[in-house]
Amino acid sequence: MEIELNEQENFIIDIIAKAAQELNLESYLVGGFVRDKLLGRPSKDADIVCVGDGIKLATAVAKKFDPVPRVSFFKNFGTAQIVPFLEGGRSFDIEFVGARRESYQRNSRKPEVAPGSLEDDQKRRDFTINALAISLNKDDFGRLVDPFGGIKHLEEKIIITPLEPEQTFSDDPLRMMRAIRFATQLNFTIAGETLLAITEQAERIRIISQERITDELNKIILSPQPSIGFDLLYKTGLLKIIFPKMVALAGAEYIDGHGHKDNFYHTLQVLDNVAKKSDDLWLRWAAILHDIAKPATKKFEEGHGWTFHGHEVVGGRMVPKIFNALKLPGNEKMRFVKKLVELHLRPISLTKENITDSAIRRLLFDAGEDFDALMMLCEADITSKNKQKVKRYLENFKLVRERCKEVEEKDQIRSWQPPVDGLEIMQIFNLNPSRPVGILKDSLKDAILDGEVQNNRESALAFLQKKAKEIGVI
Repeated sequence: MEIELNEQENFIIDIIAKAAQELNLESYLVGGFVRDKLLGRPSKDADIVCVGDGIKLATAVAKKFDPVPRVSFFKNFGTAQIVPFLEGGRSFDIEFVGARRESYQRNSRKPEVAPGSLEDDQKRRDFTINALAISLNKDDFGRLVDPFGGIKHLEEKIIITPLEPEQTFSDDPLRMMRAIRFATQLNFTIAGETLLAITEQAERIRIISQERITDELNKIILSPQPSIGFDLLYKTGLLKIIFPKMVALAGAEYIDGHGHKDNFYHTLQVLDNVAKKSDDLWLRWAAILHDIAKPATKKFEEGHGWTFHGHEVVGGRMVPKIFNALKLPGNEKMRFVKKLVELHLRPISLTKENITDSAIRRLLFDAGEDFDALMMLCEADITSKNKQKVKRYLENFKLVRERCKEVEEKDQIRSWQPPVDGLEIMQIFNLNPSRPVGILKDSLKDAILDGEVQNNRESALAFLQKKAKEIGVI
C-alpha cells in the first residue's frame, strides 16, 4: 500500500515538518489521515503527534500560513487545532497533540494523561488501522511506523484493537460504536475477539453521553449501507441499550399460521433503499422511524391476520419524543421526519382506481415541498421478495407521480396560499383570535382542496360569507 497526496496536502505536510524540525520536535502524521490515504479515500483533516509540546508546534505551524489561522488549544489535554484556508477557499483541519499515555477510571471515559513516547501514543489508539504513523522527521521522513500490523489489517479489511479488546473498550466504551461505525463505513469485518468483547461489555456504553452516542449513530446512518451497522448494533446488544424502540420492531409472531414480516429487518432494507438514492440524514431518519409504532399498534384479527392500524399517526406522535431522547434537533428537521412518518401510507392509497383530484390535491397540500422526499420514502418501502409485486407497486407509484404532476400544474397546490388568510378573516368579520376564525379558515381550505370553491379571491369571499352565516358569526 502506498500513500498518494495531492499538491495541497504535500504543501501542508512540508510546512508542518519544517516547523517541527526548527523546534527540534519529533513529529508524526497519525490516525485517520494515514488510514484514509492508504485506502485512497479523501480526507479533510489530519492529526499530528509530537514528542513534546503540541500547542507550541501548532503555534509555529500557524505562523507559516498566510493568512495566519487562529490556534484553538486545550491546555489541560495538551491539544491544539488550526484550520488554515488553502487555494480555492478550501479549509483543512489540523489537530496537534503531544505524545501521551493514558489511564482511565472505570466510571469515566476521561483519561488521566501523562507525557509519553510515540509507542505510548499508538497504544492508546482505538484500532490498529488508526494506530499507523508516518514520520515527519528529517532523518527518516516518510517512514511508516506500524507496531500492530495495521497495514495487514487494512489489506484484510479487519477491525481489531491494538491492545486486548476488553481493556480498549473498558477504557473508552464509545470505541465499541466506533468499531461498528468503521466496519460500516469501510465495509470491513470486526475481528471475532473484538466483536465478542463488544457484546460482553455493551452495558459500559451507559457511561457515554447521549450526544456522543448519537453522533456515532448518525455517522453509521450516513454510511453507504447503514444496515451493516444497525445489524451489528442489534447483535451485540448495543442497540437495545441506546435505541430500545427500534429493537422492539424485531421478530415475527405467528397465530393460526398467520405471521407478519420482521419489521426490524424490513426497516433496515428501507433505510438501505433510501441510502442508495439520497444522502439526506433526515430522510434516512424518516426511513428508520416510518414503522416505529408497529409494535404499539399490532393486533391479530380473526379471519384477517395481523394489523397495524394507525401506526403512521401513532408513529408521528412518537417522533418528537424519540428525537428528544436521542438529543436530535427539535426544529424543522424533526418536523420533516414527523411529517413523512405521518404521510408515508397516503401515496399507497392513491394507487387504487378512481382516485379523485381532491385526494391528490390534499396529498400535495399536506406534503408541500417535501412531496418528492415522501415519494422516495414510499418507493423505498417496497421490500417484497416477489419481483413482480415490486415492479407493479413501482409502476403504480409512477402513475401517482404523473397524476400529481398534472394536478400540480393545474392547481399549483404545493405553493398554494389561501386567497383569504386568517388575519383578513378576523378583519372582515370583526373577530378576535378564536375558534370561529379557525373554522372559517379550515372550511375555506377544505372547500378549495375538494374542488367545491375556485381558488380565487372572489369565490373565497362568497364562500366565507355563506359559511359565517351557517356558524352564526353574522
